[in-house]
Amino acid sequence: MDPDMSVNDPRGPSIDSVVTAKKAKAKGGVERLAHRACNTKKGAVKPVVPWPDRLFVVDPAPIIGVVEQLGRKGGRVAVARCPGKSDAEDAAEWLLDRLSRLAPELNVETQIDAAGGAYLLVLRTA
Repeated sequence: MDPDMSVNDPRGPSIDSVVTAKKAKAKGGVERLAHRACNTKKGAVKPVVPWPDRLFVVDPAPIIGVVEQLGRKGGRVAVARCPGKSDAEDAAEWLLDRLSRLAPELNVETQIDAAGGAYLLVLRTA
């Protein structure tokens, strides 16, 4: 976040109120500082955490939805398929780093399973 950037620029600062579907009926949400382009406008725009292009993943799951599901129910969720084990390891490392900042209270670990010539990246609560 660049504090000198104009508030009208997509990279400029704005205040965002994060409201999950579960807490939508409760008053307000948690306020955070966000880029103007990343602002969810009090839930009117669905938040998206994109998978980086450098990772070789197939059928990646929406990260926000996975975090909400694991936070509510726990368990395990298949988040992506990768053609090689090294690709799956890179994706697992990136995902754990991203989740440590997105949902620090959520204790998760990754698991890589061989499945039909590819590797399945699974996220589960610890």
